Parts: sequence; C-alpha cells; structure tokens
Amino acid sequence: MSSPVPEPVSRDLTGRRAASRHQSMFVRMLVRAAVLRKGRAASALLAMLVAAAVATAMMNLYVDVQAKLRSEFRKYGANLVVVAKEGGFLSASALQSAESALGGRGLAVPFAYVVARTGDGQSVVVAGTDFERVRNLDGWWSVTSWPSASQQALVGTRAAGIVSRQGKPFDLSFQGRTIHLTPAGTLQTGGAEDSRVYLSLPEFVAWTRVQPSTVEVAATGSPEEVTATMQRLAGALPSAEVRPVRQIMESEARVLGKTRATLLAAAVLIILTAALCVLATLIGWVLDRRRDFAIMKALGASERLLNAFFAAEAAALGLVGACLGYLVGIAVAAWIGRANFHAPVVPRISVLPLWAAWGLLYCRR
Repeated sequence: MSSPVPEPVSRDLTGRRAASRHQSMFVRMLVRAAVLRKGRAASALLAMLVAAAVATAMMNLYVDVQAKLRSEFRKYGANLVVVAKEGGFLSASALQSAESALGGRGLAVPFAYVVARTGDGQSVVVAGTDFERVRNLDGWWSVTSWPSASQQALVGTRAAGIVSRQGKPFDLSFQGRTIHLTPAGTLQTGGAEDSRVYLSLPEFVAWTRVQPSTVEVAATGSPEEVTATMQRLAGALPSAEVRPVRQIMESEARVLGKTRATLLAAAVLIILTAALCVLATLIGWVLDRRRDFAIMKALGASERLLNAFFAAEAAALGLVGACLGYLVGIAVAAWIGRANFHAPVVPRISVLPLWAAWGLLYCRR
C-alpha cells in the first residue's frame, strides 16, 4: 500500500496541473482564433511580411550599396594622381611608396610619357605603363587585344592613322634611339588616350631612358578615407604633387549621397504604408471580436486576460511576419545586387532583431 502524498505537495501538483491546463487552453484559443479568422490573420501577416521584406532589402542595400557603388566607380579610373614637380620624374621607389601609403586599399599605376617620331617624321605621344595594372584600373577602356609579348604596342585609334594604317609593324625614334614595334590591338576611349601608343614600362625605360612622371591611384573608401590617403601619399612622396580627380570624387560623393537618401526615404515610406495597413487590420479584428470578448468576460475572464490574449495574437503575427519578411528581404536584396552590381549583397544579421522588435512593439499597439 502506497503512502499518502503530503498535503503541501498535493496542492503544488494540483496548482501546476491547473496552470498547465490554462496555458494549453490559452494556446488552443490563439490557434483557433487564427484559424477561424484566417482572412484577417492573413491580411495582417501579409502586411507585416511586406513591410519587413522591403525594409530589410532597403536597409541591406543602404548599408552595402556604398561599397558596391565605390567598386563600380573604381572601374572608371583613378581618383588621385601623383605628378612629379616641375616637369621632373618620379624616383624609382615612387610606386612602392605609393602602394605602402595605400596599405592595400587601392591600386597604383605608373605612367611615363615622351614625344617620339615615326619613320616619316610625324610626332606621336608614347606612354610606358604596366598593362596588367591598367587593365584593373581602367576597365572601361575599349581594347581589341592587349599586348602579351615583347615589342608589342597598344595603339590608340587616332594614333593608328599615324604610325600604322594597316596594322603593320612600325618604327619609333626618340633621341636617336629606335624601337621596332608590332601593334597588338587598338584602344578607344574617346579621350587623349586615343592619340597615344602604349608600351610596357620596362621596354619603354630601356628605349627612352625616361622614368615615370605620373602615378594614377584608385583609392577606395569614403571621401574622408580618400582624403586621408591623399595626405599619406603627399607625406610618402614629398618630391611629387598629389591631386584629386575632381570629376570622379565629386560625382561619386553626389551619387552615393542621393542613392542612400533615396533608399532610406523609400524604406520609410513603405514601412509607414504597411504600418497603416496593419493598424487598420488590427482595428477591424478587434471590432469583429467584441461579442467574443463580451462572452469571455461573462464567463469570468478578467480584463488582464483579454488584453494578454489580444497582445499575444498580435505579437505572434508581428514576430512571424518580421522573420518571414527578413528572409524574403534578404533574397530580394541578393537579387538586386546580382542584377545591378554582379555581386551579392551581404546579409546583415543585425537587421533581424530590429524588425522582430519592431513587429512585436507595433502589433502590440
């Protein structure tokens, strides 16, 4: 025969069972309310999902678009230029000093220039550079084929009419020294580059004995970081003058500012619109359930229980809508990044708690 359960333990077990039954009934009432009024619940959930999805996409783009646009701008050439003072030449270590000042946050490309003469005595500008670096710096150049062997040249479309009309090998002379070149391809930019002949820098220096006088720099970062890079370059190269390319820097700053402002304004407007939809849905939900609340109060439900019941329904909708909207927004942001920048937008996990908290707080109101 089992021993009787002590009275305090019995009361505790009874209280736990009653609380468990109350919690189970509360959950069943929440689920039942969503099932019976699935139209209203779906409307509120859809409004929350749309708001969270669009806001997530906009905020991810807002944070990531700056880096993406800066990457796109770097394809349009340098934003800083290092030029030797008084028409001189840069030191042999100038390129290494520039790269050290950049600290891995940019690209530096050396250029050397002379005016050479063709076989029939016509003048043409010849430039020596590092073709691999130029391909990374000036991705917008229209080039038919890049030089890949010794004594090959990249000839601008206008210069081709002077040095080699049929694309045949040609000779260039500078201070009594002659070099024999073969056109590897043509270059067209619509600018001064079309009137030049480009050689690899080692061949150029061996032929002309002229060192680079210019280093074009594509520095990454915000306007403040680019300015700091310019100051470091000036300190590392005291014999040179560091100039910003105003067209690139100012255009970049304007485009970035306007794009971020547009994204932020769009996110705010969409969130406000969705918030009004959620508010209207919840108000209609409460009005539809006045009789239910009256019956529950007649059966003994307290005002606190009714408020908790409605708050739990709204909080569940807000939390589910925010989480689903976050996932949809990440997918939309990734698609926009692929379609416009050919690179994915990095998901910002920090955005999820923000929208989850917003969904809970707003729906509770």
